[in-house]
Amino acid sequence: MKRILVLGSLNMDLVTRVPRTPVVGETLPGGDLQMFVGGKGANQACAASLLGGRVAMAGQVGNDVFAQRITNQLHSAGVDTASIEQSHSPSGTALILVLPHGDNLIVISPGANADVSRGFALKAVQGLEPGDLLLCQLEIPIASVYAALAAAKQEGVITILDPAPACELSDQLLACVNILTPNQTEAALLLGDATPPEEYPQAESAARKLQQRGPRTVIVKLGARGCFVVDTDAAFAQHGFPVNATDTTAAGDTFNGALAAALANGEALPQAVLFANAAAALSVTKPGAIASIPNLKEVQEFLASHAAAS
Repeated sequence: MKRILVLGSLNMDLVTRVPRTPVVGETLPGGDLQMFVGGKGANQACAASLLGGRVAMAGQVGNDVFAQRITNQLHSAGVDTASIEQSHSPSGTALILVLPHGDNLIVISPGANADVSRGFALKAVQGLEPGDLLLCQLEIPIASVYAALAAAKQEGVITILDPAPACELSDQLLACVNILTPNQTEAALLLGDATPPEEYPQAESAARKLQQRGPRTVIVKLGARGCFVVDTDAAFAQHGFPVNATDTTAAGDTFNGALAAALANGEALPQAVLFANAAAALSVTKPGAIASIPNLKEVQEFLASHAAAS
């Protein structure tokens, strides 16, 4: 089994259910406040570990009441936390409004995540070997992400980037990425398109254009529709699984963690994408971020039940 290092954000998610999106100046009654450990980095690390990977997390927490709760959550998921350091800034937080059909709106306060320096990132990737995996997102400074991706790829590490939150990225950074996994909004922003891809043909076109900017493989995530994959050797759609969605928080993170775990365990890309789609589908049936991530047995049973029904 190859190792997986996740370099990224560590947050406390503050979640409230709302009947609709409030307008400017409006006070809208919502549900009870819930607190979950999150951050795209923590989510993906826990997903990769719970789904069979050997995972370490690198990032920063604050000197506050949230820090121990965050690291304890990672420990309980089997993640190595030796590369998590403490900042003088507050821990990162995310304010999440969950709408009745499971969609969400998120506002992030970076806190300690903004203190992840280029030097910290380079230190974190030291010791990774060819064939290991580095999984990154964009909730820490982009300069630090770029430094880690470039150093890791030079050593033969498989680099995976979830380009979220959506922002413009240079060709130099994208050239350091082996596998790029944007959702529809992120793909459109990276390409400067006004309309996100909704169907498979549009997703394929977007993936091929992004591939020309450097990544070997581009996976455009399409929510309930699944995803479209363009690789150097193949292009294919992986259909989504029909489930009753209650909360889509961390579905994309579950996908990325599951993808990394499957690849680290030697699965070929099509099987890894199928596994990741199944894990993401299961995650939207439960509330929360890390709390919604299924374990390996649950995903295996889910896939077996769908194979038997087909």
